[in-house]
Amino acid sequence: MKTRRNFIKLTALGSAAIFTSSCLTSEKKNVTVSKLQKDIKKPIVISTWNHGLEANEASWKILSKGGTALDAVEAGVKITESDPNNTSVGLGGLPDRDGKVTLDACIMDHENNCGAVACLQDIENPISVARKVMEETQHVMLVGEGAKQFALEKGFKETNLLTEKSKEAWEKWKEESKYQPVINSENHDTIGMLALDESGNLSGACTTSGMAYKLHGRVGDSPIIGAGLFVDNEAGAACATGVGEAVIRIAGSSIVVELMRNGMSPNDACKEAVNRIIRKHKDLANMQVGFIALNKFGEADAPELRALMAAGFVLFLVTLLVNFIANIIINRTARKG
Repeated sequence: MKTRRNFIKLTALGSAAIFTSSCLTSEKKNVTVSKLQKDIKKPIVISTWNHGLEANEASWKILSKGGTALDAVEAGVKITESDPNNTSVGLGGLPDRDGKVTLDACIMDHENNCGAVACLQDIENPISVARKVMEETQHVMLVGEGAKQFALEKGFKETNLLTEKSKEAWEKWKEESKYQPVINSENHDTIGMLALDESGNLSGACTTSGMAYKLHGRVGDSPIIGAGLFVDNEAGAACATGVGEAVIRIAGSSIVVELMRNGMSPNDACKEAVNRIIRKHKDLANMQVGFIALNKFGEADAPELRALMAAGFVLFLVTLLVNFIANIIINRTARKG
């Protein structure tokens, strides 16, 4: 029987690669498939950022009872979508420059079924709409008014997503800004979640309110299959967070999965994807990108990072480290109990 302390221990294993102005280094070597097959870690769930902790709890309630990875990732990220205190996902998300909260999300299962919505307004849980697109239409993505109409037809309720807190932040931004979008350096702009269930099946979900004060209609990587999220049950799963445009340019999550298929560990695959972004972009100012990955065998290692970095990337790195530290502290507390 799986326990809460096992869950906390596993979440602390989330693989993440961070984009900095320096390269990332790791001592870890690739593990052969034959070795991994002897010790498959399942079920397991990993997610991005501090707001992923409560999301993981919700996912684990499903996984620990033998539920599917697909149900787990949907239930998990819905917790973050419905949290009005989180200003980078769902309800309470910071709006675009016109004051409109637009949401993007996608979901993908072990059979490569996938669904997505983009630039969706007035619907609190876009991840569930994305799943409806996947399961009840012949399409992969719906956008804008069409996505909202579909959601309403499926029984989703119209909700004002602009909270007073986010509205006040937007009004303050208007006074000082030159209508340039702002990267949310506190929480970042996404929750991505990957899970492997008892049956050995992978699924993933990714959801966001996108870059704060973006141009109306802007869509980042989060709802794009192969960029913000990719799942292949033969190899692994990956998702991205940070500046979506940079992730889209290298098809980031699909690259990570393909590298794992070719024998790389999740650690090294994430690192290579980050380094590709470094090589492909001449202007690295304010660039922030990260990946998490989980392979078919439940392996998810955290790569080591070189200490040297540009000042502009410090907050991004610290945010991730705080996330891992929080997991470790909770794990120690659970052991004492």
